[in-house]
Amino acid sequence: MTLPAAFLDRPIAHRALHDASDGRPENSRAAIRAAMARGYGIEIDIQRSADGRAMVFHDYMLDRLTAARGCIFDQSAAALGGIALTGGDEGIPTLDEVLALVAGQVPLLIEVKDQEGQMGPGKGTLARAVASALEGYAGPVALMSFNPHAVADMGALAPAWPRGLTTSGFEAEHWPELTEQTRDRLRPIPDADRVGACFISHDARDLAAPRVAELKHAGLSILCWTIRSPEAEAAARRIADNVTFEGYLP
Repeated sequence: MTLPAAFLDRPIAHRALHDASDGRPENSRAAIRAAMARGYGIEIDIQRSADGRAMVFHDYMLDRLTAARGCIFDQSAAALGGIALTGGDEGIPTLDEVLALVAGQVPLLIEVKDQEGQMGPGKGTLARAVASALEGYAGPVALMSFNPHAVADMGALAPAWPRGLTTSGFEAEHWPELTEQTRDRLRPIPDADRVGACFISHDARDLAAPRVAELKHAGLSILCWTIRSPEAEAAARRIADNVTFEGYLP
């Protein structure tokens, strides 16, 4: 399987085209509508609700992005839908709601957040929720996660969709929540073949890593995150096939 051209022929808006000062919070419907209006691809993040629904939200805790407190996975999907995103007037959407909004009009890059804490194997609850939401969807979708086990789960549950690994140099300063052992295990991207990855989305700060070049030579598409200026975009495109961006219009 290869990554469809739709993920390579236009920039991808990180957490959609967000700007809370303009009423478009991260991963909000408003940010998604704005990205669609400009024809950008859209990257979104998925967390799990207490009742096992796939929610479009980046953080594990609610407090940075809403006025609520606590963990997102302690609230039901209905309750989360009633919690307004800071800077906007809409609640936290489900993946089903976002898929209905996008309706295949632009490519959707879906990052499933690690649910295990140290990128280990889990029960696959969130992968099943994502697979269920995608049943019958006709637009371009690609699935990814930092957790290789989650990518493998999605391959088993939703094999028709292209999948990849979200990757990084996993420096201690940027990943203090991970143990040194976990960082050392993930850094060389050892699971690409095992999980059937056709792309990686790699930290732009680490694009010059030899392993990235190896994977590109092996035929994987190289995306990157997160680009925040035209200058950084130009530098990243010397290696990457496409960029995930925020804070400017590429």
